[in-house]
Amino acid sequence: MDILKRQEAIPASYPATPAGLSTAAAALDADMIWQRIESYIAHRWTERQVIWTVEGPGEFVPDLTPATITAQEVWDGTAWITASLDASFMGGVVLAGDGPYRITADVGGGTVPAAVDEAFIRLAGYMADVSDRAGVSSYSVGMGGAIEESYQRNPAWMARAMQNSGAGDLLRPYRRA
Repeated sequence: MDILKRQEAIPASYPATPAGLSTAAAALDADMIWQRIESYIAHRWTERQVIWTVEGPGEFVPDLTPATITAQEVWDGTAWITASLDASFMGGVVLAGDGPYRITADVGGGTVPAAVDEAFIRLAGYMADVSDRAGVSSYSVGMGGAIEESYQRNPAWMARAMQNSGAGDLLRPYRRA
């Protein structure tokens, strides 16, 4: 079974912003932080529709969780037609032939765990750091005629924010369904 395409709708809203953010971190766009977290994990806490286009044969289990399959279709060569697929013991469906198949599901729900809220706080704090120390790989102070500070940063410092902030460690249990 191969996933050819996944279309994930943008939810109507993201979970509430957790308490405990610094002033600078609270000024960041919370949706942007949630989008960054969701791109890193497989769990969703706010509902949205997801459509997978997959080829069989085999078993398809949604790679996002929690998911409730609402529609199953197969391509007959000219159009998508409703398919009646058997449920699998893993919570997905059994693809009897090559397909391709289109599986639609409502994905998301539940209460955001404390570890995920903490990951949000760490990631936002890292991204909002105004002290110019986040992601610094080299720091020096010169005490010549005047005090001088210099920082050197890896150009990918923001791309590594999930790992460098410690948020990635907290999100590890939510990586894949």
